[in-house]
Amino acid sequence: MKSIPVILCVEDNQRNRTLVKRILEFEGYEVQEAENAHRALEMLKTMTPALILMDINMPEVDGFTLTRQLRKLPQLSNIPIIAITANAMKGDKERTLQAGCDSYIEKPIDVDLLITQVNSYLTPPQN
Repeated sequence: MKSIPVILCVEDNQRNRTLVKRILEFEGYEVQEAENAHRALEMLKTMTPALILMDINMPEVDGFTLTRQLRKLPQLSNIPIIAITANAMKGDKERTLQAGCDSYIEKPIDVDLLITQVNSYLTPPQN
């Protein structure tokens, strides 16, 4: 039996976490939620997700900083990280990629784009 890919959604906004979780679980993925960088780091001590969705604008530790930290950890250095951000100014996409993100999705979240992006890194589970 094939295992279900686990996605870690690091997002401080509960509504956005709920939206992402509903969309991706409907697609057959398992989604774990972290409301901030500290919680994400705690969770990543005991889990290795197949992919990380990273909010960039979070209080205390932002997504740029967390992504840079994760890229330094050997067990997480190759995990795809997709930035999800309201930052849509010129240069913002480049900044997320320079921080170590593999891809970039603007908020408000386009459901079809989210699914397409995730599926481009993971093999979708068979429902």
